[in-house]
Amino acid sequence: MQKLLSEIRACEICKPYLKDGVRPVLRADTAARIAVIGQAPGSKVHKSGIPWDDPSGIRLRDWMKVSPDQFYDEKIFAIIPMGFCYPGKGKSGDLPPRPECAPKWHRPLFDQLPNIELIILIGSYAQKYYLENGVYTTLTKTVKNFKDHLPQYLPLPHPSPRNNLWLRKNPWFEKDVIPILQERIEEIINR
Repeated sequence: MQKLLSEIRACEICKPYLKDGVRPVLRADTAARIAVIGQAPGSKVHKSGIPWDDPSGIRLRDWMKVSPDQFYDEKIFAIIPMGFCYPGKGKSGDLPPRPECAPKWHRPLFDQLPNIELIILIGSYAQKYYLENGVYTTLTKTVKNFKDHLPQYLPLPHPSPRNNLWLRKNPWFEKDVIPILQERIEEIINR
């Protein structure tokens, strides 16, 4: 695993497309039991090198009901974005994750993560990649039908403050999905 992580952290496959440079950000250990698949690091994470080191990460840990120590314990959580480097700013937020990363690196990573019991899919890029034919026409429908993907996958919206309106429009998410998320994580962590 350490050799693979070193290779990923040295990857420059998308360097020509990244004006802020490459800085692959991920965490993994062969003992990890939960995988968090997000989109790509934001500008703050690009600077710190710590995944989910921003307001989105605070909300995500709150949704999961885990402490930062638990979240960053690589023997519990593997944190693997769809794109490992910050893709840069677009017109209405960050650009999409670079498409090169997941096809090149996710399978080799998961081949070395034999203990994963739950894969949390954050946002439409992760959901489309992993759920393939199981993804619905919208992220809202995919998340609303989260039970279709359990016990292996649990799709979530992005916890970004930019999604506050979505959360207000979809109160069922915090009522129906968050308790199941917390229950599954607690069950896995305490086993």
